[in-house]
Amino acid sequence: MTKPPMRDALVAAAFQLFLERGYEQTTVDEIVALAGVGRRSFFRYFPSKEDVVFPDHERCLADMTAYLAESPEASEPVGRVCAAARMVLLMYAENPAFSVQRYRLTKKVPGLRASELSVVWRYERALAAYLRERFAGRPDGMLRADVVAAAVVAAHNNALRSWLRSDGEGDATTAVDHALDYVKAAFGTPPPGSGGNEPEVESEDVVVLVSRRGAPMWRVVQEIESALTKQPEN
Repeated sequence: MTKPPMRDALVAAAFQLFLERGYEQTTVDEIVALAGVGRRSFFRYFPSKEDVVFPDHERCLADMTAYLAESPEASEPVGRVCAAARMVLLMYAENPAFSVQRYRLTKKVPGLRASELSVVWRYERALAAYLRERFAGRPDGMLRADVVAAAVVAAHNNALRSWLRSDGEGDATTAVDHALDYVKAAFGTPPPGSGGNEPEVESEDVVVLVSRRGAPMWRVVQEIESALTKQPEN
């Protein structure tokens, strides 16, 4: 049987010990002993014990940043950042069992939860940086960029965590795409001539919408779109 690469062996050994003994009780020396490598090998791949819990985020963040940097000028910005966020989902979906284990572990260890929030913030900043360039010169361009980036991350993480809480059962991509569609409906720009979310309305038409107080903005937007696209009765 082919031995796993050293980096993968360290991650596997670390999580085995975390599950058996607990994160706080596990030392780097114990991890390298179980993996059958030297202590220097561990720090060649991971600066600290915390970093072994999130082994793929740096790669995913780099891939996302490169993807956004290579965006065609004609690409719709909100759809592009939604596609970029989907790369994070695909990283989690590559190994559902590991992703569920990590989710459970981070819930138990406050220090890991803080590290995870830091990683999420870096993803959000990468999305916002791209959007700030695309919205430059527009009224409230910086504000719009930051709001859209936060909405993309919130929608993505809401669906992702629901999938993780279900022990990785079902199709995570469908749930995340459904959540991201709300962001695109609220903030995206439809292609010219597509009709999109802004159909032509006769000037004398008036739409009155009654919505529950405190309803989320995406639901209000969805109800408005539904009212505008509904065909009038003869």
